[in-house]
Amino acid sequence: MDRAALSRTNLIRSAGAPSDDPRVHVTLAGLRALELPARKLSLTARQHARSALNGRHGSRIRGRGLDFLELRDYLPSDDVRAIDWKVTARTGKPHVRVFTEERDRPTLIVVDQRMSMFFGTVRNMKSVTAAEAAAITAFRVLAQGDRVGGIIFDDTRIAEIRPRRDHATLDRFLNALTRANQQLHATRDVIDPLALNDVLRAVHRIAKRDHLVIVLSDFDQIDDQTQHLMAGLSRRNDLVLGLVTDPSAHALPTDTRLTASDGALQAELDLSDDTVRQNVLTYAQDRLARVEDWQKHMRLSALPLSTAQDTLTQMRHLLGLGPT
Repeated sequence: MDRAALSRTNLIRSAGAPSDDPRVHVTLAGLRALELPARKLSLTARQHARSALNGRHGSRIRGRGLDFLELRDYLPSDDVRAIDWKVTARTGKPHVRVFTEERDRPTLIVVDQRMSMFFGTVRNMKSVTAAEAAAITAFRVLAQGDRVGGIIFDDTRIAEIRPRRDHATLDRFLNALTRANQQLHATRDVIDPLALNDVLRAVHRIAKRDHLVIVLSDFDQIDDQTQHLMAGLSRRNDLVLGLVTDPSAHALPTDTRLTASDGALQAELDLSDDTVRQNVLTYAQDRLARVEDWQKHMRLSALPLSTAQDTLTQMRHLLGLGPT
């Protein structure tokens, strides 16, 4: 497809310029507008019965832990399970250990903005759905008093923002997310994309333990090493996979031709040919099946997000809430 054709589809305005269409590129103002509705969501340990984070295959979202506060003399109203028997034996008097709930739990939001995410057939680009879901999550986390940070990556760069409990960090996250999203365009040079495994190694450096890690991606180019890295993260943290898909991964029209391009080479696919159509579907569905297998065997939580629906509405539904 040439530049003139791309311009007519409104996918680009000029070389590398973001589209004004919010379904193609996000804006900082658009992401910030999600703050108020995001406050009504919940990512804490107690989930609604209909929430995707609650159930047989959901991860055990631990919520906030406990910090040791002090040792003191036992009182008749104390729970005997709180008695510190070693101190009691050493002093000859019963003592209990007093804990206080941690003030916050750090959350790390990992957002894929590679060229594989710059695709959509119904409503949004996958990159837009992921960016909106990330912003909604970040606003909710900070509103509940937890630290929030993120890793935003495209085909060449990783932006790391360490979790902190302040609006300056949230602003850095939203600005980095907007920049990465707006740099996606149909005429971008073809390069080998950054491997998801490299990103997950960066996640390991930051989220050593007791983090909530949310990965928003289409999980392009995954392998056995990806599974190994995911398993390591899930053992020490609460891991949620936000699998972003397009309806074309499940069904394709049977009476059309599809032109596909990586920016340098172009191919025409005849979808009326059963073999061609099935090969395209198999490629997409194999990836989905692998992520679903992780969910089952590693007991991860998964939030399936579709480009065909409004992001906020989907998240409310997945967390067991009704319409706004």
